[in-house]
Amino acid sequence: MAPEADDDSPVVKVLRLRDGAQLPRYMSEGAAGLDLAALLDEEVVIPPGGRALIPSGIALELPRGMEAQVRPRSGLALKHGVTVLNSPGTIDADYRGEVKVLLVNHGADPFRVRSGERVAQLVIARVERVVLEERPLSETVRGQGGYGHTGV
Repeated sequence: MAPEADDDSPVVKVLRLRDGAQLPRYMSEGAAGLDLAALLDEEVVIPPGGRALIPSGIALELPRGMEAQVRPRSGLALKHGVTVLNSPGTIDADYRGEVKVLLVNHGADPFRVRSGERVAQLVIARVERVVLEERPLSETVRGQGGYGHTGV
């Protein structure tokens, strides 16, 4: 059963752009992401190593200061090697176009995407806009140590 919103929950407006579009939905009480379904006129086959932009048939209006992150579904990654190529994809609060998912097939077999299939999840998150100040940086023990510097 999907969780119920409380009085403090932000409201995200959603618009179905075409007949057959499914609204994103939480699939369990503790789910962080809303599952996002494909809306296709015909099935799409993604060959091994290939990628495809999959439409959802919906558009969002996010509150200012929020984003929607398009993330992979773990089951597709585990079972088929299919994931979101630009993960997480960001949907900005001022974007009003169709939500699309860029899938890549890292698996050994062609992957068929059918209309109505859940292809990704949306995680709605708060974001901060910052003011940049160009000036010298403070010193730290780590300094410029990057990739692998901490021994992990």
